[in-house]
Amino acid sequence: MEKFGRSQPVKRVEDVRFVTGHGGYVDDVAPEGSLFAHIFRSPVAHGRITALDLDAAREVEGVRLVVSSADLHAAGLTGGLAASQAPNRDGSKGADVRHPLLAEDKLRFVGEAVALIVAETPEAAKDAAELIELDYDDLPVQGFLAPHVADVHENVPGNRAVDYATGDAEAVEAALAASAHVVRAEVADNRVMVVSMEPRGCYAEWQGDRVHLCFGGQGVWGAKKELAGLFGLDEGQVRVTHPDVGGGFGMKAKTYPEYVLCAFAARELGAPVRWTADRTESMLSDNGARDLTHEVALGFDADHRITAYHVKTRYNLGAYNSNFGQMIQTHLFARVLTGVYDIKAALLEAEGFYSNTTQTDAYRGAGRPEAIYLLERAMDYAARDLGLDPWELRRKNFIKGDQFPYTTATGESYDVGDFPRLLDAVAQAADRAGFAERRAASEAAGKLRGQGLCYYIESILGDPSEAAKVEFNDDDTVSIYVGTQSNGQGHETVYARFLADQTGIPMEAIRVIQGDSDRIATGGGTGGSRSVTTQSNATLAVTGAMTEAFAGFLAEKMDVDPGDVSFDDESFRIKGSNAAPTMMDVAEMAREAGRSDLLVHEEKAKLPGRSYPNGAHVAEVEVDPETGQVRLERYTVVDDFGNLINPMLAEGQVHGGVVQGVGQALMENVTYDEDGQLLTASFMDYAMPRAGDVPMIGFSTEPVPSTQNPMGMKGCGEAGTVGSMAATANAVMDALSGAGVARADMPFTPQRVWTLLREAAKDREAAA
Repeated sequence: MEKFGRSQPVKRVEDVRFVTGHGGYVDDVAPEGSLFAHIFRSPVAHGRITALDLDAAREVEGVRLVVSSADLHAAGLTGGLAASQAPNRDGSKGADVRHPLLAEDKLRFVGEAVALIVAETPEAAKDAAELIELDYDDLPVQGFLAPHVADVHENVPGNRAVDYATGDAEAVEAALAASAHVVRAEVADNRVMVVSMEPRGCYAEWQGDRVHLCFGGQGVWGAKKELAGLFGLDEGQVRVTHPDVGGGFGMKAKTYPEYVLCAFAARELGAPVRWTADRTESMLSDNGARDLTHEVALGFDADHRITAYHVKTRYNLGAYNSNFGQMIQTHLFARVLTGVYDIKAALLEAEGFYSNTTQTDAYRGAGRPEAIYLLERAMDYAARDLGLDPWELRRKNFIKGDQFPYTTATGESYDVGDFPRLLDAVAQAADRAGFAERRAASEAAGKLRGQGLCYYIESILGDPSEAAKVEFNDDDTVSIYVGTQSNGQGHETVYARFLADQTGIPMEAIRVIQGDSDRIATGGGTGGSRSVTTQSNATLAVTGAMTEAFAGFLAEKMDVDPGDVSFDDESFRIKGSNAAPTMMDVAEMAREAGRSDLLVHEEKAKLPGRSYPNGAHVAEVEVDPETGQVRLERYTVVDDFGNLINPMLAEGQVHGGVVQGVGQALMENVTYDEDGQLLTASFMDYAMPRAGDVPMIGFSTEPVPSTQNPMGMKGCGEAGTVGSMAATANAVMDALSGAGVARADMPFTPQRVWTLLREAAKDREAAA
């Protein structure tokens, strides 16, 4: 793989503008003179609207427009938001419920959009919102997992939207019945918020019958199609752009009501309209994540090899179907249901329910963190129940090297893997041999110490196709147009570096163009760790086409056979000549010759299959039994990402993902009261990890190149979160198990840990 051996740590070129305050986010680039939108939101979780009086709001000085759902309908905007549907076990599709832009007959969650106000200043819009009179009849509030008290949607009695199953039920039942040991557990995966650094925002403007929507998102083409459908436009009448985006993590992938409402208001008023959420507004209305509970059974034979795996899951959709809400805990969860283990009989049964809470959707990993968290918690429970070393139990059940390519019980085809090698590497990197001494030192200080292991595997998701266009500009720069979208991952650096490596074009001359549906015809956007792998595959294709075209031009110009022209990734070589023109040289020659056709090259490429990044995470925690405080003392990761373009960026992605998983495991937790009011609607109440909560994260790679793309790459964007939740939770349980705590769920907050320890002490006293 000498061609890809140039992978070197390269500092992110975009960071200079970010850290010096020169980033161009939505709030920075909105047109001068834009009007300000504000959303009046539901104050209750469930109610039937009896009256909505907007008259006083319309009279506020500076207010230009106040709109209800009835006004939208009168203006012809009658559609609702789109969402995917999961398949039910009987072959039908999951429930399809209307998600209106503004609440119509009912209020279904606290924070639901009820009315739009547009004014000349944000203050005027907020003042007008205070004068809106909303009358409603209270309805019983349906909480997730609470007894049934109300139907969130009348056409979904009982609130069950999805009844999904995959696997072999008969084989699992028979295997469990014949197992020498069956380990059972109930495991909860708590609800979290995404809380990206930049809140959601947008602006919209019209030019004649053509609309331009700009918002912080993860891909422009889905919004382009949806906006065209809602407004009855041809797609050519819609332009969607993304400026710099300050974090997305899946939450910013969908088209939210505010984006459509701003486009509507801009059309009605003939002026650009902008909107930016404040933090509490984001916490109320952004898609939430996780929020599911499982019953799991794991069967073993007498030699402790896994015989069967059965998962029953109930997951919270919130009040509506979101973009991929139904798919995450079904189709996407199933991708890595059996992890890295040789499990022949497996069954996933998943039921999705509506509740009077904000909808849930993708969050860094989307289904794969949930699946791996459950399996790796179950493996630790099994090791403890069976009196085994959790590391060796995993090693015994790994898919062996001679079994690749390996087809899982749910139909995934893992191409390559060397799981024992990575396990050995992480044991050494984490100093597993020294753990007993560290634990003894903690015990001497009156503390509990635990070590947790998670071995994860991830399935790269999304469209395997992507396009790339390279254009040589008059100012001696080169533009590469890409169909993915950076949310802070460093795409401007990694794409420019990859193109430079393949062509010899100086990296500083390359400009990465993204996030504009007018300039880039198609693209798959960013999500599912697909970006670098698919985009680099497309870049290879366009590089090949460009090289061939330039070689033909040189052969013609120098009157030699095309076979006498070669390219060595830096310069062209012409047999019998000392000339060694670079790509930039040939482009200039083509420009001088009037060959503008040679200055733009575009290709689309499709990956032959998905790649499967995998690796081992080891967390080490110390627990203070007097306060319940959990401190993460050590954290080590060894990943197999295949071949890397930029190891520095990959490590940064892992660091960020790890912290997000650790945050969920130790402190983050969305809480609603029995009336559906969000109790964690600010950073005063919703804890986020800080730098002092996380140690230096050890990171290294043991690459096993993928066979499913010519670069041998495996995506790395979400892997940190996929592995860190279970590693951290298992470490806490390892510490607590010595004090008699047998089962416990995230988040391991001081109060929860203190209570668990006190209850375990009481149980021991009662048993004595």
